[in-house]
Amino acid sequence: MAQTYDLTTGNVSKIILKFFFPLFMTNLLQQFYNIADTIFVGKGISDNALAAVGNMSSLTFLIIGFSMGLSNGFSVSTAISFGAKDYNKLRRSFAASIRLSAIIAVILTGLSVIFLRPVLVLMQTHNDIMSDSLTYGYIIFGGLITTIAYNLCACTLRALGDSKTPFKAIIASTIVNLILNYVFIFPLDMGVAGAAIATVASQVVSTYICFRKLRTIEFLNLTGDDFRNDASLNLALFRDGIPMALMNSITAVGCMVVQYFVNGLGVAHTTAYSACSKFVNLFMQPGCTAGFAMSSFTSQNYGAGNYKRIREGLHVCVKIAFISYVLLGAVMLFAPTFLAKIILSTDEPTKLASEFLPICGVTLIFVDLIFIFRSGCQAMGRPLVPMISGVVEMIMRIMTIYLLVDKLGFKATALAESTAWFSAFALNAICFKVLLSRAISGRGGRQNSGFTLHRRKPVHSNG
Repeated sequence: MAQTYDLTTGNVSKIILKFFFPLFMTNLLQQFYNIADTIFVGKGISDNALAAVGNMSSLTFLIIGFSMGLSNGFSVSTAISFGAKDYNKLRRSFAASIRLSAIIAVILTGLSVIFLRPVLVLMQTHNDIMSDSLTYGYIIFGGLITTIAYNLCACTLRALGDSKTPFKAIIASTIVNLILNYVFIFPLDMGVAGAAIATVASQVVSTYICFRKLRTIEFLNLTGDDFRNDASLNLALFRDGIPMALMNSITAVGCMVVQYFVNGLGVAHTTAYSACSKFVNLFMQPGCTAGFAMSSFTSQNYGAGNYKRIREGLHVCVKIAFISYVLLGAVMLFAPTFLAKIILSTDEPTKLASEFLPICGVTLIFVDLIFIFRSGCQAMGRPLVPMISGVVEMIMRIMTIYLLVDKLGFKATALAESTAWFSAFALNAICFKVLLSRAISGRGGRQNSGFTLHRRKPVHSNG
């Protein structure tokens, strides 16, 4: 038990903050080496190479986001079982997650490699960046199994309350990524292929560290019997995983449509959008991390029956989101040109990015809150709500860019993001409030397709 962390007892603020900060540093480092990749490509190769890598971002998120959603969904059952102290079901759930993830990794790798070129053509990828986009994509998707393995291991550790091991893993992988990026791009002059290989290699390192930690947790020592195929268990895992995976992929489709319109404006716009996306992803990390903390905290306490304690956790996570919004939104609003010049080296993309960033800086709070309320719904075993919100987000993003791009040009992309964020936030917030109120009043029981997760009786003294 010393190797895991029980989030169902103790001071709520202290527990969440203790869990939050290592996880935040993990996500921050992940974004840091993503931005480092961008800087190496933009400064070390060319703006066209940067546009090629950026052009792949929405397509990469379509595939990798799907696998991440599955891993997050699978880990909900793990966290609820851990909160209920049902280690037998926890082991069976983890074993089934491994088996299903391996099958999905093979399928996604094959599909992504086969359909990469046709999809890039549909996205209006410019001929100047097509070759580099293909090179980068084939390598990233060829190493997809390492990404899926890392996500599964990291999500399982978070479900057990361990946010420190993924942090250590990312420290090591970041160092590897930076070294390999420099070596492959500068001395070896490998172009975008070098950046892609560095990314895959660094993920191998982080996967190994997380997997090694999982092997030391006694109640996770799996046997052959744990891997026995169980249709009801598979159905229960897919019940949580598929909607979350589809939510990410649906969101990615909306981003791909935006990318389609951006590509139609020209390579300079594609380059600017790539840089802006990196900063938006970086500055949303406190909210994203608060969402991860909310997920693990809610799942464990939901399994333990501590429903009122979940509300306390929500208040702490929302405060984290507002503090980060005030600080980081202000940077996007008042220093957009400074940010743009960190990555970009030519005037036109820099000017375009300076128009985009302030708009998203004002509305950044909505995407921060999406992570928190969406994670709360998912953690209570209601993944369909976030999936529906993903559909709403996609529709609003596409409608906005379609209606405004001819009138406002590149600014329409920022408005598309902002309207999508607000719509998804509103839906998730309303649904979370309803679900939590029903759970507290005793009307929110979870049915899990035959794989029943017994919860302990509510401990009202904790809330």
